Amino acid sequence: MNFRQIEAFRAVIISGTASRAAELMGVTQPAVSRLISELEAVVGFPLFDRIKGRLVPTPEADIFYRDVETSFRGLDRLRSSAARIRDFGSGHIRVASLAAAGSTIVPRAVRRFRESYSSAIVTLSIMSSASVRNHVVDGEFDLGLAADEVDLSGVEHQVFGSFPALCAIPPGHRLAEKKVICPSDFDGVDYVALSPEDRARLQFDKLCDEAGAKPNLVIETPFAITACALALERVGVGIVNPLAVDGFAERGLILRPFEPSVYFKSYLLFRPDMQKARLVRAFVSALMEERNIRQQVPIA
Repeated sequence: MNFRQIEAFRAVIISGTASRAAELMGVTQPAVSRLISELEAVVGFPLFDRIKGRLVPTPEADIFYRDVETSFRGLDRLRSSAARIRDFGSGHIRVASLAAAGSTIVPRAVRRFRESYSSAIVTLSIMSSASVRNHVVDGEFDLGLAADEVDLSGVEHQVFGSFPALCAIPPGHRLAEKKVICPSDFDGVDYVALSPEDRARLQFDKLCDEAGAKPNLVIETPFAITACALALERVGVGIVNPLAVDGFAERGLILRPFEPSVYFKSYLLFRPDMQKARLVRAFVSALMEERNIRQQVPIA
């Protein structure tokens, strides 16, 4: 059994005659008859009754045709997939992001991306930066957005951005009266800290040591968005990534600049050779546009 025989069988079913089937296939009518005879010999049962010069499908042919049509629908999907790959690089892009950006800037980039690539499917997963790096290296995701504490060896990458930290202050806290927060202000203050390996936290801890300030550490969390939620619940004051603060000011959280500046730096990570794919380049472009917009937003 070969594809040409199956194609001839389907063409006869669709068109109703061998002559029309021949036109569809671009061959002669004898060639179609020969292909049908060969297929009948392979399957071991008649596919058509020859009645007054016409080919009438047998009950067995009707049953067989159902599976044939299913196979051709699969081929149509393959053709569509090939067209998407030809036009866009892939019909599906898989993105992994750190939590700070995963609930704010990345969803906005997805919206912007889909304005141009509405037929593309996006898989978005939110995870720790270390997991982002590992999944991209393992080829499970095409693009990753991770903080700068990850190991960049063996992975294609580029800087996404460097964002000055904000101080997240509970409503009614005495520090809310200040326009700018400095390390000495944290002396004796209940402190919501990021993970010990977080580069921004390391910068903050060093500045506090130099200023002789001793914050009262009450809780640690790896996620800036969780630090914002904890500050809103008056657990303590935190230093947070500005990408994670959307919507918190409206709920009452006080946000202030912190000086000297502490920076949250992040990287785009690429699966090997995926940086060249059109969908990946388009998604990176959408991310960069949203980053530029975010950098122009004033602190609430």
